[in-house]
Amino acid sequence: MLAISGGAAVSATGADTSTLASSGTSSLDATAAIGTAAGQALSRRGAVVSRDYTRGSDVETTDPELVALAEKQMAERAAKLDEMRKEAEKQAAKIEENKWVLPLASYQITATFGQVGLWASYHTGLDFNGNTGDPIMAIANGTVTSTGYDGSYGNKTVVTLDDGTEIWFCHQTSIYVSVGDRVNGGEVIGTVGATGHVTGSHLHLEVRPGGGGPVDPFQAFVEHGIVP
Repeated sequence: MLAISGGAAVSATGADTSTLASSGTSSLDATAAIGTAAGQALSRRGAVVSRDYTRGSDVETTDPELVALAEKQMAERAAKLDEMRKEAEKQAAKIEENKWVLPLASYQITATFGQVGLWASYHTGLDFNGNTGDPIMAIANGTVTSTGYDGSYGNKTVVTLDDGTEIWFCHQTSIYVSVGDRVNGGEVIGTVGATGHVTGSHLHLEVRPGGGGPVDPFQAFVEHGIVP
């Protein structure tokens, strides 16, 4: 395309055709030069477009090895999560199986650990007031390790829990279990009574970790999610 400015023709490349003419170049030669310059410009533009198109194609192309690696990692992650879920369910079931329960369905707390009163020094357990014949339940899973009459404790059953803690159930009227029996939390093991050194019918319960000295049963219940 030519533009006329001040009587001189200017080509699309910016060359003054009057200059070309004065230098002895014919109009045909000038037109050919203009066409050549335009062709080169279009060629360069085509190359840029071609490179851009090629680059886009490379980005969109997916490497099969990368896909396989990603799928493998996802499968491993899913397997690990499934393993963790099963382990959590197993632990939850174990906790549920070994959780503590209250020994009586209906009661009032009439004496707490450490009180001083009718006892020789201080009270070594927790007293649950109840009626004679009320069922006494094991507070957790364990094995019966002792039964029988024990002086001021009256008729007593000792259940040793799976962690070695001894639970003493005292002043019973009846004992329903024998040494060596396996019991579960909530299972009836005897009945409330007034045997031994007592002033009325109740269950005296002691908690002795590892079979040693007594600790506060109230606190032990709370630590196991139960508030007496």
